[in-house]
Amino acid sequence: MRLDAHQHYWDIARGDLGWLSPDVPVLYRSYLPDDLQPELAKHRIDGTIVVQAERSHEETDYLLALSDNEPSIAGVVGWLDLHDPDWESHYERFRRHPKFVGFRVMIQEMADPAEVLKPNVIEALARMEELDQPVDLLMRSPQLPAVLELMEKVPNLRGVINHIAKPPIKDGILEPWAEQMRVLAGYPKLYCKLSGMITEADHRRWEPEQLIPYVRHVTELFGPRRVMFGSDWPVCLLAGSYDDVIGALERALPEAWTEREREALFGGNAAEFYKLGGRGDRER
Repeated sequence: MRLDAHQHYWDIARGDLGWLSPDVPVLYRSYLPDDLQPELAKHRIDGTIVVQAERSHEETDYLLALSDNEPSIAGVVGWLDLHDPDWESHYERFRRHPKFVGFRVMIQEMADPAEVLKPNVIEALARMEELDQPVDLLMRSPQLPAVLELMEKVPNLRGVINHIAKPPIKDGILEPWAEQMRVLAGYPKLYCKLSGMITEADHRRWEPEQLIPYVRHVTELFGPRRVMFGSDWPVCLLAGSYDDVIGALERALPEAWTEREREALFGGNAAEFYKLGGRGDRER
């Protein structure tokens, strides 16, 4: 199975994505499964992991309902308000849905990344660690110190770094991102998504070669079994097409990688991480 491990759907008529603006017309419209199907067919993508785009339980409900009638949605990564004393009841409700595969912690949106280190958040993530529940982690590279501290507190969290932690690709800067990622790669249950990269470059003038040092560094650290492809569609459209995303990634991969390793990147690793073949595992 070939999987796109990170993309989004939204219906602008719902009016619940406050970050969308008419000032960014390429995104200020609905993006639904019928819009993505031609790209999935062209690249022989069998299914996708749809990731929340707004911090609301209602959006997670919407995505789960959307998945009921869309076979190409292999799983939904939702959102939980970990500051809500009743967060666990929402979690239990979500996880009863067969396509709920995890939730995302949006460190990127925190005014102070140290918020992720608050006792109630650590307690919730320790519970996820105990359950072996997949958790997506969204951050920008300047927020990595907080993530490093977080992983010290939940070292066995089944987590995945979104968008290679958004390093400053536009400026071609590697440090301190490179060393911080080296430390994070030492946690054996932590994965990394090779996604969201072209939008960290200059949207109008980026070149595939700019991604090579970042992709090679991540693949060296995490190896071929703990990385996964994600298009970040439709957000990627700010800088390029679905074709551009896949083409740039394939060009940046280590030349020595085998076909089996590439297949793992484009599906097998995501299926394993999100336990797509083992609903029973998520019920433990």
